[in-house]
Amino acid sequence: MTNSTIDLVRLAAMDSVRAARLLKGVRDAALSGAESPVGPRPVIEESWDRMLRGGVDPDHDHRTGLLAVEDIEERRRSSPLREIVQVLREGLVSIADAAQHIMVVADTEGRVLWREGHTSVLRKADGHGFELGADWRESTVGTNGVGTPLVVRRPVQVFSAEHFVRTHHSWTCAGSPVTDPRDGRLIGVVDISGPVDTMHPATLALVHSVTRLAEAELRTRHLETLDRLRSVALPLLSRLTGRAVVVDDNGWTAAVTGMPPVDRIPLPKAFTGGRTWLGSLGGCTAEELPGGGWLLRPDPAPDAQDARTGTSLVLDLTGTRHWTLTVSGSTGRWTHELSPRHAELLYVLATHPTGRTAADLAADVFGDPERTVTVRAELSRIRRYLAGLLDHRPYRFREDTDVRVLLPGSPADLLPHSTARSVLRGRAG
Repeated sequence: MTNSTIDLVRLAAMDSVRAARLLKGVRDAALSGAESPVGPRPVIEESWDRMLRGGVDPDHDHRTGLLAVEDIEERRRSSPLREIVQVLREGLVSIADAAQHIMVVADTEGRVLWREGHTSVLRKADGHGFELGADWRESTVGTNGVGTPLVVRRPVQVFSAEHFVRTHHSWTCAGSPVTDPRDGRLIGVVDISGPVDTMHPATLALVHSVTRLAEAELRTRHLETLDRLRSVALPLLSRLTGRAVVVDDNGWTAAVTGMPPVDRIPLPKAFTGGRTWLGSLGGCTAEELPGGGWLLRPDPAPDAQDARTGTSLVLDLTGTRHWTLTVSGSTGRWTHELSPRHAELLYVLATHPTGRTAADLAADVFGDPERTVTVRAELSRIRRYLAGLLDHRPYRFREDTDVRVLLPGSPADLLPHSTARSVLRGRAG
């Protein structure tokens, strides 16, 4: 039984040796099942639980093979991270170097693609296997500032013996996940790491702030691209009759005619055009435009009730980092990859078939029934791709929709990023 949890500010006020000793005692108690007057922070405790279930060795580190140089270069070229590495360098490398840290940028698989900073710390990182091309997924090397933020989808600082694997206890790290604002997908993680005596509680806030700047750079570039597409789309649409919309490769609207404007029309992950069916438009014809983007021409709108007849919805939550929604019906079948927040909300609705009010959902997800504005905004975004399958007042799936939820093999692996109380109850079985 523990009476309190460790606080990073409290740790930073201690001598690093004393703080490391305290954390070692907490870890030893957690691994042995013994009582401790102080417990680990919740994000660390949940990570340790995943490591124990996954069979990660707490006393010996495990290293997979490094990527070949050509594989690293190929991943760099194909990753959206390449567009923001310079922003990250400008915001973090000089500070990291002065503080005897290094900056590490990894992709969604935890593979280290860029690594810069203090020379002596780079050499120490080599000794930990923290090298270019290394695999730093949580399931491979235990709780750490690269792999753990990728799982929980939020910034995490890991200090000394908070690392699950004992050989990493001389290290401190702070990582923040990076999300592409163009499609909401996770694209990697940024981490600042160094020797344990360089730990500072403000490091995490710094990494998170610079990550947000980098995401803002992606957003700016996206708006510039959309403006260029708009200059092509407007004269094209002026020659058409009926409903039509021009979107970029991520579904963001550049121009529209004959129908109400929408911000975005979600496209399938592998979109090839031609005759297709989209959740927010129904049946339509898609034509790829020179230079990028798509011209979408919806079919005449069917009767709403006919479109819903025999509709089934599968919410797949079996993954730890990727979740999907698949809708099948008389007009076709489509799959949409969900953001962490939308996965939470749809799980709550699927487990409450009679419906939830905005206040109910705010309490379910945020623990605060007053956060109804946030809930309504997110549900508005969900309704864009669920079309007529979601009712409101209260929010619920239509009664004539067959809803199935696919859960992970172990309840404890349900949406590991989430702190929503409904999800926590689901993890408890």
